[in-house]
Amino acid sequence: MIATEIGYVYYLIDDFFELLWPVIFIAAGGVLISLSVHFIPVGGAPAAMAQATGVGTGTTQLAAGAGLTGLLIAAAVSLQTHDFGLVLFLGAIGSTIMIAVVMLMANTVYIYGVGCPPASGKSAKDPITKDRQDIYVSKGTEGHGIPTVCFISGLIGGFLGGLGGSLIFEILFTLCGGMLVLPVTAASVAIMLSIALFFINAVIASYNISGTIEGFHDPKFKKWKKAALVSAIMTFVFGFLCVLVIQFIGGGIWF
Repeated sequence: MIATEIGYVYYLIDDFFELLWPVIFIAAGGVLISLSVHFIPVGGAPAAMAQATGVGTGTTQLAAGAGLTGLLIAAAVSLQTHDFGLVLFLGAIGSTIMIAVVMLMANTVYIYGVGCPPASGKSAKDPITKDRQDIYVSKGTEGHGIPTVCFISGLIGGFLGGLGGSLIFEILFTLCGGMLVLPVTAASVAIMLSIALFFINAVIASYNISGTIEGFHDPKFKKWKKAALVSAIMTFVFGFLCVLVIQFIGGGIWF
């Protein structure tokens, strides 16, 4: 009887660690998403009126748009190949291209539509090009457009966000691979859970930023450690729930 009970406890511990490894990877993806939001230049309503640098939309919406693009590309690639590295890389590249196009179109509107040059009020010179900015900032504003440093920061943010989202998706999709369903159905389940985890981390980072941010040169960027810690904890908890859900509907551990 004692040997049976010890064997049962050992089985539970072994099963717990089998569930733990995927959750750790999912939590790592959540941290990447949280960090990516701090890189993306977001100006919110002020930027929409050319009174601040960045894209004129909310942090969560912009980060989610870039991340969801990466998720869709990761899903498409994953259905065609089982190359883990290729899925992550192309998902990250897809997210980077999406955010790059958004920033390029925003700059086109600022320059040729509104008639203002990309310039930031955070520093006298652009940290990348070393070009002077302060003389081009309109009075009463914090800058306008998306200067070079903001654009580079946005590319980094897009890549990290796509990488984190693709990592979460690929882990969940691998778990769903044990389900007796079509691969497309398994991908759909993984995408839905990945989107939920992505929005959780995007909102956490958004609250940490509290408004607008220009990128890695912005003083607010230094607050990323707090958001990363909270995201790691929350993604671990909800990631564990996602793994349990997949197990409940028939998924399998493939690690």
